[in-house]
Amino acid sequence: MGLFEGVLGGIMGAEMATVVNGLIVKHGGVQGIISHLQSQGLGPTVQSWVGTGPNQPISPQQVHAAVGPDVMAQLAAKLGVTPDELSSKLAQVLPGALDTLTPGGRVPPSPAGS
Repeated sequence: MGLFEGVLGGIMGAEMATVVNGLIVKHGGVQGIISHLQSQGLGPTVQSWVGTGPNQPISPQQVHAAVGPDVMAQLAAKLGVTPDELSSKLAQVLPGALDTLTPGGRVPPSPAGS
């Protein structure tokens, strides 16, 4: 957990790093969140983040739908923002975060015990 937050914190700030890290942990690691997003119809978009080319954008509505309204509401409440504000922030930071966590287009193995 500390490693992800350390890497991500330099990119997006501690609060959003904590949110993204929470989503990664909830889904069992980087591969898990990638698989989840792909299963939500975001395969080509997510692959652009993992690959070495430019990152395709994701809309706040796509983030909200992929994460789910209940989880989005819980995370937003922890940060003291609305779910819409959080969706917008995640749409901005998620592509870069997953790009950074998959250097050279390689997805790191899930940590043991996650």
